[in-house]
Amino acid sequence: MTSLSAEVLQKLRSFDTPTICNLIELFEVRPRNVGFMNGTLQANFPEMPPMVGFAATATCRTAGEPPQGSSYFGLPDQAERFAELAGAPVVVFQDLDQPVCAATFGEVMCTAYQAFGAQGLITSGAGRDLEQVRALNFPVFTGSTIASHGYIHIIDIHVPVHVGGCFVYPDDLIHGDLNGITTIPRAIAQEVAAIGDAFVAAEKIMLDALRTEGLTPARFREAIHEARNQINALREQVRRR
Repeated sequence: MTSLSAEVLQKLRSFDTPTICNLIELFEVRPRNVGFMNGTLQANFPEMPPMVGFAATATCRTAGEPPQGSSYFGLPDQAERFAELAGAPVVVFQDLDQPVCAATFGEVMCTAYQAFGAQGLITSGAGRDLEQVRALNFPVFTGSTIASHGYIHIIDIHVPVHVGGCFVYPDDLIHGDLNGITTIPRAIAQEVAAIGDAFVAAEKIMLDALRTEGLTPARFREAIHEARNQINALREQVRRR
């Protein structure tokens, strides 16, 4: 599996998630309608910057009592297995209860994950303690908010999960912000980071034209053509990699 430096991960954080999705498209390594999560999940704290990390996947339930221990029984085991990942984790929960009964996380769980290096949390279930979690500066993405944690307990750790219409596998590279969440194929992540600035500059050609006084459709058409040429050059560059 491709290893990624801290510098590459930091560069990926400098781009918003839609830009990351656009960059991935240039590589033509997967269809354009897969690899990202749908609108059933939202950023609870849209003001927070992009989140980047490696998927620490798990399944959970809240509707029935755990077979042993308390609600937090599985946390130490889960934190211990963060060491299996290629870098800082993003916790990704699939809530197996349908409909969702109670909250997957709250202040204690998010504090624990952050203490062990997690960069954020995604769940197909619900969240709670949102004021306290915001104070941690810990990004979370959920489908709903529910006041009680019910019988929250972890079922399996580091297994494939299906969250927000997207399959996520242990150690997948995750990028998320107020726009949504995508996975980044590890094989192209370094190149995605490398060409991001050039892609943003190409799009800026169109935006600058649109903000110019006396804009005409002909001038906008020219800007589109110029931007497309630069983006196509990037596409050819990655095809020759």
